[in-house]
Amino acid sequence: MRDAARRMKRVVIHTDGGCKGNPGPGGYGAVLVCGNHRMELAAGYRLTTNNRMELRAAIAALELLSEPCTVELHSDSKYIIDALTKKWLAGWQRRGWQTAAKQPVKNQDLWLRLLAATAPHTIHWHWVKGHAGHSENERCDVLANAAVQAPLLLEDAGFGAG
Repeated sequence: MRDAARRMKRVVIHTDGGCKGNPGPGGYGAVLVCGNHRMELAAGYRLTTNNRMELRAAIAALELLSEPCTVELHSDSKYIIDALTKKWLAGWQRRGWQTAAKQPVKNQDLWLRLLAATAPHTIHWHWVKGHAGHSENERCDVLANAAVQAPLLLEDAGFGAG
């Protein structure tokens, strides 16, 4: 397995998401870098939340990867980073998608997609302080804000579903 891990492509991903109002129109941006290759992506949604856009950014980037990779994923979302590095997500699953306070986990639809998107990869999760001059995080913020201004915004089908 170690030899296979050494042969996997290394991809660095930066993500950001946000809303104009929470809930409100929202968007996400992501930057993927693999060697000399760089890809940017973004999408805007008519009605959603900040946390859903943060999740969608990570999901969209990971779903683009066509083979198992070693991923360095950078996000300014404590919601995502803490859920994965502090094992909140594993606890929610063990408790049947309930929080420690016995409340339904919000955004379960996207957490399930994130789990599926992470499965083939070795991912190292990194929190970066937002709006602190980190160039790739700032670029993702620009992409997310531009996506919110798009003339045709997508529907966030899972918004309001729990």
